[in-house]
Amino acid sequence: MARNPSDGTGPMHVPFGHVVANEKWRGSQLAQGMQGKIKLIFEDDLTPVDFYLSSKSCVLYITEADLVAGNGYRKRLVRVRNSSNLQGIVVVEKTQMSEQYFLAVQKFTVLDLGMVLLPVASQMEASCLIIQLVQEQTKEPSRNPFLRKKPAVISEPSLLRTVQQIPGVGKVKAPLLLQKFPSIQQLSNASIQELEPVVGPAVAQHIHAFFTQPR
Repeated sequence: MARNPSDGTGPMHVPFGHVVANEKWRGSQLAQGMQGKIKLIFEDDLTPVDFYLSSKSCVLYITEADLVAGNGYRKRLVRVRNSSNLQGIVVVEKTQMSEQYFLAVQKFTVLDLGMVLLPVASQMEASCLIIQLVQEQTKEPSRNPFLRKKPAVISEPSLLRTVQQIPGVGKVKAPLLLQKFPSIQQLSNASIQELEPVVGPAVAQHIHAFFTQPR
């Protein structure tokens, strides 16, 4: 039904409410978590893409094993980033074993490539995330924060360093915050409720206090 473009990065026909999945994920925990919630179509030779959510948006999944094995995953990300046809969302397994490699993949994905990165603790968590992305997309694609045409690129190192100084933020959470709040003004005006989905309740309180309490 769906056909893969010759260069692997062109548009893919994805039926409404479906996900086209790379054949390598058949039988995986990730695919099983999506079964019954959305319709999966398995296709051979989808490299470099793991899942197509629509004709122009896709998920590149980086496993714990990919991170431990080295930087081989980078070529796939660059191919999608350089494609004018695809909006790639990078989902990364952040586990106890892979945590030491996470900063490097986050820097490369968010800062160097300007792509959206979403960490997950397991394939089951990833399946819930992909289901949510598809559901949001079927409602109103233009309002899906993960599927904007051009994700925010953090181009100011000084801005990044400033945000890293906020208590509880550091190097990991700063790029995530700047994806959603690209300026200090927007970040300082953000409510605790807006901050919580990005950094969690405890750090959200720290950030809000940092900007609102007199020092």
